[in-house]
Amino acid sequence: MEKSSNNLLAFSAGVDSTALFFRLMENNISFDMAIVNYHTRETSNEEVEYAKELARKYNKKIYIKDCYLEKFSEKSARECRYRFFEEIIKNHGYDTLITAHQLNDRFEWLLMQLGKGAGLKEIIAMGEWEEREGYKIYRPFYNVSRKEIVAFLNEKGIKYFIDRSNFDKKYKRNFIRDEFANKFIDLYAEGVKKSFEYLENDLNLLFQKNWKKKEKLYRFQKTSPEIDIKKTDLILKELGVIMSKAQRDEVIKTGFSCVIQGKIAIDSNEKHIYIAPYIKTAMDKEFKEKMRKEKIPPKVRGYIYKFDS
Repeated sequence: MEKSSNNLLAFSAGVDSTALFFRLMENNISFDMAIVNYHTRETSNEEVEYAKELARKYNKKIYIKDCYLEKFSEKSARECRYRFFEEIIKNHGYDTLITAHQLNDRFEWLLMQLGKGAGLKEIIAMGEWEEREGYKIYRPFYNVSRKEIVAFLNEKGIKYFIDRSNFDKKYKRNFIRDEFANKFIDLYAEGVKKSFEYLENDLNLLFQKNWKKKEKLYRFQKTSPEIDIKKTDLILKELGVIMSKAQRDEVIKTGFSCVIQGKIAIDSNEKHIYIAPYIKTAMDKEFKEKMRKEKIPPKVRGYIYKFDS
């Protein structure tokens, strides 16, 4: 990682992000901090105060968000968190978001996806780097176990907070973490690291980016719905949109002709699938005729019109 990058650390004052804070300091990597207070635990305010204390001591900018959710869930918390991060990145010119996801997190995800019924693309997540629209995500701990992280904190005598809600097994992820993931990683961490390396290599070979791109307009040749939806999923992730299962089902059901979240247009003709930001605008007759002759499907024409004009 370039030490000159403009980095934002997603901080929580928990085990992983606290260790990452001090690891980045040790490696002279510059960064600022962002923390979200969900006000769901007795220690929530203390965690924010600890983050502010670290920011003052080590001369870091810190951004704080109060996120009140009617009903707390991992999904809604994540959505709130990433809206906040992306707003900071956009408004303050950061190019890299650093997160503290580690080996146990990746293995938990794999087990959860296996339990749902998933393919290779779905079970492998949280690699070292991830491209998003306008920024990158960097995960320095992606191949480091939680046991190693705790050992580092204890050895250095560094203060951190423990999220007690992580022990509540009514949440599926906590159940998988406590009953399976942590125990397995404690026994076979090195083997799991190697397996993830092999799986990522296989994934790169199977899902190479064999599509054409002009600015944010993507085009690829149709094959089968099963393969096409995986390519569509990858492209939408590049555009900063993560589709739900319901949305993927909708894309297939509509024959790859719909608008996702009101902002990404997916459309197709006999041979190709097109994806672009959705722009609804008036177009002149000459342009419409040109699009008709070139067999460009309607939903992406607005973006092409804006880009070409």
